[in-house]
Order: sequence, then C-alpha cells, then structure tokens
Amino acid sequence: MKNSVLALRAQQISESRREFNARGGKLDRCEQCLIAKHYCICKGVEHADCKAAVCLLMYHNESFKPSNTGRLIAEIVPDNHAFRWDRTDPNPALLALISDSQYQPMVVFPAEDVEEGRAITEISIEEGKKPLFIFLDGTWREAKKMIRKSPYLDNLPVLSVTADKLSDYRLRVAPHAHQLGTAEVAIMVLALAGEMDASSKLEQHFIKFRDAYLLGKRNKGRPLEE
Repeated sequence: MKNSVLALRAQQISESRREFNARGGKLDRCEQCLIAKHYCICKGVEHADCKAAVCLLMYHNESFKPSNTGRLIAEIVPDNHAFRWDRTDPNPALLALISDSQYQPMVVFPAEDVEEGRAITEISIEEGKKPLFIFLDGTWREAKKMIRKSPYLDNLPVLSVTADKLSDYRLRVAPHAHQLGTAEVAIMVLALAGEMDASSKLEQHFIKFRDAYLLGKRNKGRPLEE
C-alpha cells in the first residue's frame, strides 16, 4: 500500500538543494517509520478496511520531521494523499482531488477559528460519495495560516471535532493542552465517520509510534541492553 507522505518526503528530498536537519538528525533511523532502527515499528502494521479517504496538506518541511504523525494515517488508511501546502501555487493534483466527483471533501479544523456557519460537527455523506478528510499538518500556528490563506479550500465545509481527553502526543509540546497531534485528530474523525477498524488500528499504531519514538530519543538510538 502506498504511503503518500513518505512519497512526498522522497520527492522533497530529491528536489531540495540543502539537507534538512531536524533534532535527532544524527540517529540511525529506519527509512520507513523514521524511528531509531533499534526501535523500528514497521513490522506488524495493519492496514484498515476503510471507506473514507484522507489528504494530508503539509506545511513546508513537515514531511521531513521524524516526529510527524501524519504519515501514520497514510500507513493505515489505503486511500491516502499528501501535498506540500502552497498559498499561491497549489499542486494541480490537489485541486483535481478536491474537485473529483467521487469524493466529498471537508477540512478538519476547530470551529472557533473559522467564519460562522462554515463548521459542521456531524458527518452526512451524499449517496455515491466517499468522504475525503483534509488534515492541515503542521504546528498549530502553521495550520491556522493554512486555513486562512488557502482560497482553494474556502468553499469546503470544516469538520470540527472536540477532544474528549487531553493530548497523549508528547513528541512536540503544543501551546495548549487541548491541541492534538494530527494522528490523534484522525483517530477521532474516523470514529465519527463510523470507520471503527481504521480508528482502532490508527490508535494502536500511534501509541506504538509515540512510545518507540520517545524510547529511541531517550536512549539516543541505542538498544536497551547497552
């Protein structure tokens, strides 16, 4: 199964004129899960039976970051797409995806940050359509910039979900405790859409990723017995 986020990452690496150096860049990482090799979580990943599609609209260098959780979604949901965000020159493939008649696209974002009347809290799918959930993948500040400065998203409804628990995402600290990582939001969205297999498998994968990432970071990539 394709992982569109890893494909986007490979494309950006091939086009980049300089190396992207994130924190922990010296760790010997698995090329698939980007975890330190001694803690790789690739084995046993289960793809879901899912009727929904997902699109990751990723801020500039987000696909490079080992701490990014958007790619976890692409490992679970078979119909997945990823694009680098651009305010003035969006990828034609992104525009084609949004206008594709087989999909019913909606942006996932909090209601309080969009104009009144645009937000929805329930998912009602038109007959013959497949829901396409568009996740704005970046920091909280970057996501707000994307929703404000993407005119090609302006006519799409905004699906707003409310966290029923504080974030378990401890890889990067959000300004507010209620702000969730991209995978955590997707877990709730898939459950809301009735995609319980995908939601459950993504939650399991996210927990494995989070714990392995933190363990590798704490031990600087070395196996536990050292």
